Amino acid sequence: MTPATQRLQRDDTQNPGMLWVLEGEALWSRAAGTSAKACADCHGDATRTMRGVAVRHPRFDAALGRPVELGERIAQCRVRQGAAPPAPESAERLALQAYVAHQSRGLPIAPDDDPRLAPFRERGRQFYEQRLGALNLACTQCHDTLAGGRLGGSVIPQGHPTGYPIYRLEWQGLGSLQRRLRGCLSGVRAEPFAPGAVEWVELELFLMQRARGMLLESPAVRP
Repeated sequence: MTPATQRLQRDDTQNPGMLWVLEGEALWSRAAGTSAKACADCHGDATRTMRGVAVRHPRFDAALGRPVELGERIAQCRVRQGAAPPAPESAERLALQAYVAHQSRGLPIAPDDDPRLAPFRERGRQFYEQRLGALNLACTQCHDTLAGGRLGGSVIPQGHPTGYPIYRLEWQGLGSLQRRLRGCLSGVRAEPFAPGAVEWVELELFLMQRARGMLLESPAVRP
């Protein structure tokens, strides 16, 4: 990040990701679905009840028998409200996710130690180290071995998921970690998984474990 990008992220009056946070705050208190209830009716004041939630996701869902990431958890809550689940990357889902994640800004990432997550996290690690696509590259080759170098004029980051949902200047909008991962797979000429596939969550589990102790920045700003 250049000093200018860092300043943009740190100033909430200039950080464009805060537009989604403000929309999420409005949605939090707005009745939705056939229940005519708002998120606040069940969860109360998000600044208190959602503090620390984002740094512990993905978490295991006993009903589904697999882990879910924060955006999917929000979609499940919408269904319980009697509303249609917001699609991945939809404005509603990103806004609510940004608002919830923002409540944990500045907290250290603390992955859930639930033993049921272990096999999913291990598959995420294997995927991170697996060569993929026509370019035959693994995530670890860029984000570990070559981190700090340059690719196409851009600095190669370490690939830590500390700022999601994130505002990217390249996108001119907010996006989820899954959107960023799809971009990586496309970049190595590999076929991305379907939206919402468990493979994305497995990789996120590993990345959050890899970033344990780092501070959450959402909504972060990146080039």
